[in-house]
Formats: sequence, C-alpha cells, structure tokens
Amino acid sequence: MARHRITTLTIFFFLTLFSLSSAEIRSTKIKSDNRPIIPIDEFGFTHTGRLELNVTGITLSNNNNNLDFSKVGFFLCTRDSWLHVLEQLEESEISCALDSALVKKVYTFNSLTHNSNSFGSLFVETDSDQYTLVFANCYPENLFLSMNIRSAMYNLDGKTRTRDYLSAGRTLLPRIYFFFSIIYFGMAVFWIYVLYRKRLTVFGIHFFMLGVVIMKALNLLCEAEDKSYIKRTGSAHGWDVLFYIFSFLKGITLFTLIVLIGTGWSFLKPYLQDREKKVLMIVIPLQVVANIAQVVIDETSPFNQDWVTWKQVFLLVDVICCCAVLFPIVWSIKNLREAARTDGKAAVNLMKLTLFRHYYIVVICYIYFTRVVVYALETITSYRYLWTSVVAAELATLAFYVFTGYKFKPEAHNPYFAIDDDEEEAAVEQLKLEDEFEL
Repeated sequence: MARHRITTLTIFFFLTLFSLSSAEIRSTKIKSDNRPIIPIDEFGFTHTGRLELNVTGITLSNNNNNLDFSKVGFFLCTRDSWLHVLEQLEESEISCALDSALVKKVYTFNSLTHNSNSFGSLFVETDSDQYTLVFANCYPENLFLSMNIRSAMYNLDGKTRTRDYLSAGRTLLPRIYFFFSIIYFGMAVFWIYVLYRKRLTVFGIHFFMLGVVIMKALNLLCEAEDKSYIKRTGSAHGWDVLFYIFSFLKGITLFTLIVLIGTGWSFLKPYLQDREKKVLMIVIPLQVVANIAQVVIDETSPFNQDWVTWKQVFLLVDVICCCAVLFPIVWSIKNLREAARTDGKAAVNLMKLTLFRHYYIVVICYIYFTRVVVYALETITSYRYLWTSVVAAELATLAFYVFTGYKFKPEAHNPYFAIDDDEEEAAVEQLKLEDEFEL
C-alpha cells in the first residue's frame, strides 16, 4: 500500500509538468474520494500572494475519533519541494506529506469545530514561487471524503493593492495579446490595400487569406479581453465564449488555407482533386474535436482525470492535423516535378516547384517550433517568465503569416512566365542534375 501511495504521488508530480491554464477562481467538487493526494490548482505567487479557501459540504465516511485529523487537509508545495517530499516518503522519514517541513499547511481538519462541515481560510504567501494547492488524506484505506472546494489565488498588485488573479508569469498576457491583435488588424488593412491595387490579378485564395488574418486578429482581441477580465475579477464574464468561437474559426481557416495553398488551388488550378477534398474532410472535423478539447481543458481543474484525457486528445488531434496538411504540399511537389519533365516549360515548373518546396519547409518549421520548441521553452522557463513562450509562439505565427502572404501575393507580372531561353535551358539542366542525384 505504501508503494502504491508513492506511485500516486509521483504521478501527481509529473502531472504538474503539463502546461496549465491560467489560474482563476476555481470550484472543485470531490465525491467519495479516498486518494492520498488530490491536486487542486497551480499558481505563481509574488511576495504579496493570497489564497482564499472556502470548503463546504464536508462529509466523512469514517467518523472514527481515533484518527488524527491533523494528517488530513490542504497544503501548498513547490515542484522542487515536492521532489524532496517524495524522497522523505520513500525513505520512511515521514508517513504523511503533511508531516514534512517542506510543505506549507493551509488548513488541516483537526481545526474543524465540532459538527462543522465547512470552513473558510485566508492564507498569506510571502515567498515568491510557483505553488500547487494540494489536499492530502493520509488515511486512504479508512477515510472517504466528499466536499465542495472554492479556491481563489491572487497577488496584490502595487501600491493600489488591487487583486491580480493571473499567475505571476501570465499577468502580462492581456497586453501581449492586445498588442499582437493590433498588428494583425494592421496586416488585414494592408492586405485589403494590396488586393485593391492588384485587383486584376487577385484570386479567390487571396480573399481567403484576408479572412484568416481577420479571424486571427479577432481571436487575439477576445483572448486579450478574456485574460483581462480574469486578471481583474477571477472569471471571464462571457469573453471566453467569444474567444472559443474565434479560436475555432481561426483554427479551421488556418489549416484549410495551408491545404488550399498546398494544393495550388485558385492560382495554379481552379479545382480540388478527390484526395485533397478528403484531407479537408478530415482536418475540419478534427479541428472541431480539438476545440471541444480546448474548452474542456480551460474550464475544468487541470488535475482531474477528464482534464488529462482531453489534454491527450487535444495533443493527438493537433499532431494528426499538422501531418495531414503536409500531404497536399507533397502531392503538389510531385506533380510539378512530373510536369517539369513533360510539358516543355521546365523553367516555369521548376520555379513553382522551388516555391512549394520552400513553403513545405516553412510549414514544417512552423509546426515544429509552435508545437515542440514553445512547449520546451515553457517547461524550462522560470514561472515568472512564462509569458515569453506566448511571445515566441505569436512571433513564429506572425512570421508564418507574413511569409505566406509575401510568397503568394497577387502579382501583375508573374515572374513564373517571364522566362527567357537561357533560363529555360538552365532549368532543364537543373532538373537533370536532380534526377541524377535521386538515382
């Protein structure tokens, strides 16, 4: 049983390594639960940190008065301290996490008055760090508990002592999201100007690009407002609904745009083949699932089983979508290579081929950076600078949008068709060299 408890506690530690949503006022319901450790929430405190804890409807399945209820209750713990607590438990230095001097007790059940089933507590945290609020039950074999937990963690901001419900590393997010939304709105205005000036050479894909940029700008604006309301009040007040709507539209339009560009739709060919339509039929429903998963992840406690399951679903769906959108680009590259050898316009097709190769590489880099590098940055960065991972992701996305718009902008004099004989001969030689290299 002790070994099982250590395993459970170790799993809890690794769960804390997941990227968590921004903390706010959170309500958690526990019913007939005997887990030795129940993580509640995580928050980055400054030296003016506060935790308001209100618990109601406490019922115990075992009313044995011989139990020491000082070993049942809530505590705060950092990740580094938790590793040492695990070592103490492993080496039998302590029998309960609440016995460790490395944790900060918030409230233990021996403080409950007679026949009371609720309590309220205000805990002042003056040590700056990233803390996890945890409930410990050191009698898992004998004690099942039910209760309703309302936790509010915040920092007091500056001289005004106003409450800041965003974690220390995320308090700058409203400004960051608003700043990037202004950039994207500016890009949308500039793109409209480009489409007007080049209206004789504009294709349908260019209007679709405009829609993607607008969806991204609206998504960032709603996210800025969402985080701003959470920062001030602890809840989103409906802005999260708009954020989820535009996040859903942004995700679908972005992946659809990559597929359409990858197939060469509109400016290379006016239609989609059946296999390319199937890619869209796969990507769009997957984006629906991904957005449902995102809503569950954001709106539930980051440590319950549903949260972990939906987090895994979201990551799996995201990987599948990222892989799926690469296939049309590969198909276009293959078709252009074959056409370059057969239709007598080697130079034209070689330039198109080079463009699509570059786009393929950029899409790969964009996916890798935003899915792997950003996650790694968030994992290794100090809790105070978690906003840097958001900035890195948004800068990478901005660079991807700019590259896509620049490479596939409408052109009055398409350079693909301004080819002289020397360039045509050079292209033929280049294709021959590539064929020899492949052989």
